[in-house]
Amino acid sequence: MDAHFTDPLTLAEVADVAGYSPFHFARAFAAAFGTSPMAYLATRRVERAKTLLRTANLTVTEVCHAVGFTSLGTFSARFRAIVGVTPTAYRAEHVRAGGPPVPGCFALAWGQPQPSTRPPSGTARSEKQGHGDAS
Repeated sequence: MDAHFTDPLTLAEVADVAGYSPFHFARAFAAAFGTSPMAYLATRRVERAKTLLRTANLTVTEVCHAVGFTSLGTFSARFRAIVGVTPTAYRAEHVRAGGPPVPGCFALAWGQPQPSTRPPSGTARSEKQGHGDAS
């Protein structure tokens, strides 16, 4: 869940990956972590949203979608329930205290998979050994 918190995860999908029925997974997860899987997921998303709201030049709607929420209303309600203030109020509190925000394009690219700089396996070796040369 931590690695894919921005994906549209459902309890059934997460339970399936863990090899449990949704009911048994939810019960075992709550026993281990003290909260439901979906509440944990919402908390992870809100933690990331707090970072983006403090540091990135993104709108609240862009932050909402960047952290995996599909509804601005749900995002705002969950954010307020967890943090105690709305996303807009949270940003306003922290903008007064900090420096310039990071451009949104950099913030959205953070955490994205990076392309490999290594050649596909076998390519470099064949060229070094001269395979396919006419000589």
